[in-house]
Amino acid sequence: QLTLVESGGGLVQPGGSLRLSCAASGFTQNDDYDMGWFRQAPGKERVRMSCITSRHSTSYNVAVAGRATISRDNAKKTVYLQMNNLKPEDTAVYYCAARPRSLAGCTNPHTPFTFWGQGTQVTVSS
Repeated sequence: QLTLVESGGGLVQPGGSLRLSCAASGFTQNDDYDMGWFRQAPGKERVRMSCITSRHSTSYNVAVAGRATISRDNAKKTVYLQMNNLKPEDTAVYYCAARPRSLAGCTNPHTPFTFWGQGTQVTVSS
């Protein structure tokens, strides 16, 4: 059973930065998983923001493209989402997710993920 624990959320002013972390445990092969970051704002659906394959191929939602960088450290079993120039509309609960490596990689934003963290709140406000 995979367990994902997010951290790094909080209150930040517009234009600020945050780095979210997702620590994973329970992997049988710690680098053979696609990892994703999703967010869900109040009253809205959960949407994928970014994805990284086991081979470090990445994909970004247009909402964060150019402002976000996803990365992973397989030795630490951790995936990160660095977010810069944050905007009030980035306010949401951010979730980390994992799935066994998909042949399609991160190309399809609707390919489901299997394992989920509990989420971390990000609030962008002055």
